[in-house]
Formats: sequence, C-alpha cells, structure tokens
Amino acid sequence: MGDVLIIIFLVFAVIVLIRSIRFVPQGFHYTIERFGKYINTREPGFAFLVPLVDSVGRKINMMEQVLDVPSQEVITRDNAVVKVDGVVFFQVLDAPKAAYQVAVLERAVLNLVMTNIRTVLGSMDLDESLSKRDEINARLLSVVDDATHPWGIKVNRIEIKDITPPRDLVDAMARQMKAEREKRATILEAEGARQGEILRADGEKQAAILEAEGKKEAAFREAEARERLAEAEAKATMMVSKAIAQGDLQAINYFVADKYIHAIKAIAASPNQKLLMLPMEATGVLGSLAGVAELAKEALTKQRSSGEG
Repeated sequence: MGDVLIIIFLVFAVIVLIRSIRFVPQGFHYTIERFGKYINTREPGFAFLVPLVDSVGRKINMMEQVLDVPSQEVITRDNAVVKVDGVVFFQVLDAPKAAYQVAVLERAVLNLVMTNIRTVLGSMDLDESLSKRDEINARLLSVVDDATHPWGIKVNRIEIKDITPPRDLVDAMARQMKAEREKRATILEAEGARQGEILRADGEKQAAILEAEGKKEAAFREAEARERLAEAEAKATMMVSKAIAQGDLQAINYFVADKYIHAIKAIAASPNQKLLMLPMEATGVLGSLAGVAELAKEALTKQRSSGEG
C-alpha cells in the first residue's frame, strides 16, 4: 500500500512539474496570473510557473496582424450609396493592455474601423471619395490609432481596397466622361480650325503686303522710266528745235518722220483695226529717216570739235 502511494505521489509530482514548465514561442507573449490575477508577462523562451498557484492567462500574438474589413454600404455627403471594404494592419506593443483592456481585440478593432469609414466617407462627396483614397486612409489611420492606443496596439496602416458606386451611378459617370471627352475633342477641333484661319489670314495678309510692295516698286520703276523717256524726248525735241531754228532741213525731215511714224503706230494698235493701208508717201517718210543719221553724225562731230578746242 505504501509503494502505491509513493508511485501516485511521484506521478502527481511529475504532472505538476510538467504543467509548471512553459515554452513561449517566438512572436508571442504570455500573461501570467496568480490565483486569477495578472502578475507578469513572459517573453519567448523558457518560463517556470509556481505549481498550483500560477497559470497562463492570455497568449498574445506580438507580430503584425492583418484584418479584412468586410464590405459595407456607406452614404456619402451628396446622398450616394457606395459599397466600401478595406484592410487593417496592426501590431500589439503592450501585451497586458491588449489582454485586459479590451475583451476581443480583433472584433473591437474591426468595428472601430468600420464605424470610422462611415464617418469619413459620410463627410465627403462621391467624387472626393473616389479620387482621394490617400486622404481617406490618412484620416482613418489617425482616428483609429488614437482610439486604440489604450489597448496597447499600434495601427500601422488602413487601406481602402474598393469603393463601388451603384450601377446607375457608374453608367451616369461613364456618360459624363464620354461627354467630357467629346467636349474636349470639339474644343480642340475648333481651336485647330481657328488657328488655321488665323494662319491663312496672316498668309494672305503677308501676300497682299508683298504684292503691294511689288506693285509699288514696279510703279516707281515705271515712273522712273517714263521720266527718263520724257527727258530724252525733251532733249531730242530741244536739239531738233535748235536745228530747225538754224534752218537744217534734215532736222525738219526727222521731226516730220517721227510724228508720222507715231501716228501710224497708233492706227495699227487700234483694237478694231484689221487691215492697215500705207499711203505712197510712206516711202518718202522712210527716206527722210536718213536725216536722223546725218543729224546724229553732225551732233557727234560738233561734240568732238568742242572737246578738242
């Protein structure tokens, strides 16, 4: 009977000893309770508990954890109903607070995030909620991190995964985008046509300026040519007048022949003139042109004589 009691005692002692030894895995902290009251926290490694007095209270995961935020309907400031979901990254920094300051940590964090998503998106218009993801994430992170600080955790990131408007709003937005694209295309086309008209008008202006400049230059040169011709005719008339005054018959013949030829030229240039009949006296006029050569020869001889003198 005594041997049986010894064996029973040894078995009981071994069981108690085994239950008093704990190995805390990496990434976890164990809270230790004595008679149900928290006394300390054991970090990864070997931990010895006082038999029948101490016990493991909570096994707290100290690694960064991820919570999926389920999809929920949110009403925006402009009364648009959208479905929103997201994800939360958090890490426990203080194991006793995470164990004893909140009953179910994951559920508390999840409900807090969902509530603040409704608050943040409810203060924004639909267009803002679709285009300002970074601002939404930053506001959620700031509010939730402050609220969960007493629980001994650090919220590292909150990301909105998807914001889904109703189908009718999606169709309306698609039509709006199409109308905006068509409007921009029409504006660009009109602007291109306007620039084309401006360039064409500018080209016509430059062409008109160049044409006017050309006409001006041509008129100037034509006037200069007429002026020189008039000067030449004046000099010739003066020479002929002097010769006639001196009684030179050749000068008279030249003067008559010149006027005769100009008269025939005017008759021939008439648009109604089809046939030109020359009188018999035209041969005499041609003979009188010989006087022109003689007159020029005499003028040249006189010029040389005066030069030698």
